[in-house]
Amino acid sequence: MRTARPALTAAVTFTVDLAAVLAAGSLAVWLWSFLKPAVDPSEYLRLWPAALAYLAAYGMFGLYPGSGIGPVEELRRMTLATTLVSLASTAALVLTREAGFSRGVLLGAWILTLFAVPLLRAGARTLLAPCWWWGTPVVVLGAGKAGRAVVQRLKRQPELGLKPAAFFDDDAEKPPVWEGVPLAGPLKAAPEWGRRHKVHYALIAMPSLKRPELLAVLEDCGASFRHVILLPDLFGMASLWVNARDLGGLLGLEVRQNLLSPLNRTLKRTLDVCLALPAALLALPVIGLAAVWIRRVSPGNPFYSQQRGGEAGKTIRVYKLRTMHPDADQILGRYLEEHPEAWLEWQRSCKLRNDPRLLPGIGKLLRRTSLDELPQLWNILKGEMSLVGPRPFPSYHLQRFPAEFQALRARVRPGLTGLWQVTARSDGDLEVQQALDAYYIRNWSLWLDLHILARTLRAVLSARGAY
Repeated sequence: MRTARPALTAAVTFTVDLAAVLAAGSLAVWLWSFLKPAVDPSEYLRLWPAALAYLAAYGMFGLYPGSGIGPVEELRRMTLATTLVSLASTAALVLTREAGFSRGVLLGAWILTLFAVPLLRAGARTLLAPCWWWGTPVVVLGAGKAGRAVVQRLKRQPELGLKPAAFFDDDAEKPPVWEGVPLAGPLKAAPEWGRRHKVHYALIAMPSLKRPELLAVLEDCGASFRHVILLPDLFGMASLWVNARDLGGLLGLEVRQNLLSPLNRTLKRTLDVCLALPAALLALPVIGLAAVWIRRVSPGNPFYSQQRGGEAGKTIRVYKLRTMHPDADQILGRYLEEHPEAWLEWQRSCKLRNDPRLLPGIGKLLRRTSLDELPQLWNILKGEMSLVGPRPFPSYHLQRFPAEFQALRARVRPGLTGLWQVTARSDGDLEVQQALDAYYIRNWSLWLDLHILARTLRAVLSARGAY
């Protein structure tokens, strides 16, 4: 039977990380020697064991093969491991009184490694994750609705590295094969099957099991599977920052409400100001050129503002570069009346792929590159918006969502970019928008913001789903 090969996945990931660490160190030395010609790059060849120290730290943080670790948690572990090794290496050079090594090189190597390793690893994963051998094989206990949903999610996100190898279920009437995953037998057959095929992960997706039955399944699996993951029926709850708590022998799940912490809100605001201020200065020439182009195509104010929903239910005025004709509302009304199929598309997502309101040339360019949003850096500096968060919607869009979701969105500042933008962009319907925004709010962390900001550049450059 052909299953994923975790050892091969670990070897490939190890090699990619080694290449990234060596490239980052070499680039740091080259840049410093360029700034200070007196520096001898060959002196730094003696530091090559530090590359192995980085890889050892990644292994200690569980990053080989790293299957089942989400990108946000992976980024957190990788940043911590890289920083610890960099600090330890610097301390070792100081304590051993090694001379000739510049602090500029050490600082540069640390910063470049923080960027190089995640980027190269993400690129390799994107390229190789669809391969059958990538990742770790898992068995799914339960071939019902919950089990099939788990398999579907893992199939759609091969980057997680958990590759379903077989179902097990006591109901013989379940489909023999679903999404290419066979039903290999009843629940009691799973341990022996796992030992025979060297599968160490079992996912229990049977929320309807009663307590005695569940305990029996856990007891059987515990003797054969190194990792047993129980998937409770808690859809919609936070999933990133949940801790198991022992309450006098009872299992409790602590869900941290990260965005209620004053310290976390201060960190988020600090990140916004530190990044938005230089970005706003760099954006000024782009905004100026775009404004001139807009004026040449369509006389009138090149900027557009609209009242949209903000934090705590307040209304904020959001600024954009104008991408539409001045009489856009009338154009839209006539177009929807004449094109019933467009009305269905508008109802689905409040967007149109072929929007008749867009200005020729500059309108579509700004939309596809998302450069029309640059004036909202001013909203961020004013404290009305954040770099990352749910997008601020106009009232007609907000009213399409349930009241409880509108209340959830009102807990946080709206964002210039968000999880929905980097995942689905304009291709996502209202249901997708709600699911992704709710996930972000319930699972917020500084690591999640950094992950979304990194993905934003790729989403903008690819222009996928933008219109």
